[in-house]
Amino acid sequence: MKMMKMKTVLVIINCIILAIGNCGGPLMTRLYFRNGGKRIWFSSFLQTSGCPIILLPLLISFLTRHRKQEQEDTKTTLFLIKPPLFLASVVFGLLIGFDNYLYAYGLAYLPVSTSSLIISSQLAFTALFAFFMVKQRFTPFTINAVVLLTLGAGSLALHADGDKLPKETRKEYIVGFAMTVAAAVLYAFVLPLVELTYKKASQRISYTLVLEMQLVLCVVATCFCLVGMLADGDFKNQEFDFLFIVQELRREAREFKLGGSKYYCVVVAFTAVIWQGFFLGSIGMIFCASSLVSGVLISTLLPLTEVLAVLFFREKFQAEKGVSLFLSLWGFVSYFYGKIQSEKEKRTQEAQLSQLQVTESVA
Repeated sequence: MKMMKMKTVLVIINCIILAIGNCGGPLMTRLYFRNGGKRIWFSSFLQTSGCPIILLPLLISFLTRHRKQEQEDTKTTLFLIKPPLFLASVVFGLLIGFDNYLYAYGLAYLPVSTSSLIISSQLAFTALFAFFMVKQRFTPFTINAVVLLTLGAGSLALHADGDKLPKETRKEYIVGFAMTVAAAVLYAFVLPLVELTYKKASQRISYTLVLEMQLVLCVVATCFCLVGMLADGDFKNQEFDFLFIVQELRREAREFKLGGSKYYCVVVAFTAVIWQGFFLGSIGMIFCASSLVSGVLISTLLPLTEVLAVLFFREKFQAEKGVSLFLSLWGFVSYFYGKIQSEKEKRTQEAQLSQLQVTESVA
């Protein structure tokens, strides 16, 4: 009973931080590009640079374990993660770092509402990868949801001209669209890959271990983007001078439309913290449930992100976006209805099996 309550609490916490990160992260990134920010590698760097926050719950976990094991007169290890999971987390970090770049590139040329609708197709890819990698069971409702979400995202590609940002070319819009689709596919691949790693791990997966993996993943992803900043594009400099990066960021802060203080506090600090909530929430939901459930929750938050983008950024909401949103919501309803029906059938079968066992024991 205590374990069930603890898991319920973890599910609620992860849902909350995932909601904050999933809705707030794209808005913060778009805010950066909308007000004069132009550095894609720096924007992708910010998405995982808030990882030191994870040290706080890890410290609490360590102190709790230390107190318990001190009573048992056993030594407390600083970290639980072992080499196989550490190496797996490094691989995840490299994939996430590249995915961050693709997503930041897309948001540089797409409105948040359009980007969010494209990302909704991620559920289709997550379901596909989960089917092959972790043997995820499919139902007609799941298949229907996948088809609807794919059509919803695809409908946006047919009306590129009406959704371009000011001073944006058609080529930039198409490249941004393609980058966002690629980001959705890559992250959809990472989610089942993490679930598969949990299942194949030789050590017991606890939430503390999930946090440690998340820390390694984010540090690697941040370093990946930092190398990108140094080597190409944003801060290209043959001497790889970190002082040069600082000078460029100060110059960008001075030219930022909202002012230097908001650049550092809102764009840099808040973006790093909010995106960390997204990554921690999505990985945490895999631990609490499955990669498909994590993907569904990410997609379910789409309507809220849409509304916030229209309210804060006054983005256009054309007919094709309405059609895409309708198809996406239809897909979500289909998935959840199928999930409810599956649970009902499972409980019915368990009740019938239990009744049969009682009958046989009496006989």
